[in-house]
Amino acid sequence: MTPSRTNPKPPPLRLKTLSDPATLAQTRRAIEMFAAQCGFDETARGEIGLVINEALANVIRHAYQGATDQPIELSAQNTDEDICITIRDWGVGINPLELPPKKHDPLKPGGVGLICIRQMMDEVEYRKQPDGMLLTMRRSRLRPKVQGAKEAC
Repeated sequence: MTPSRTNPKPPPLRLKTLSDPATLAQTRRAIEMFAAQCGFDETARGEIGLVINEALANVIRHAYQGATDQPIELSAQNTDEDICITIRDWGVGINPLELPPKKHDPLKPGGVGLICIRQMMDEVEYRKQPDGMLLTMRRSRLRPKVQGAKEAC
């Protein structure tokens, strides 16, 4: 028998936004609030928010090549074990994990988004769509603390 939760399971979160950097803070706050409703602690909520910020910035920069008027859909759902977040875009449809790795230049802005996403989420999958990309990420509530995981982020 599983222990009963003190908080009811929140309904899935569904957001439709545009590829405008001005929308990042609002979207990040929404996912952090959702993660709080799912029972994630403050540190985990901040990491999940950072991951969403980085993933959306990558969509804007790479999939939409800086265009500020393109659609992005984000959804999040809570399971007993984790939070599952998807980000759907209709951009160029290139899987960043299939590109050759770039050497990170600490003096040049950017370049750590994928590092953060991989370190702060437990599962990351990019699935090419006929007209874009679907990113699926999972973060377990029972994730062990990783020493030094935030160094690059």
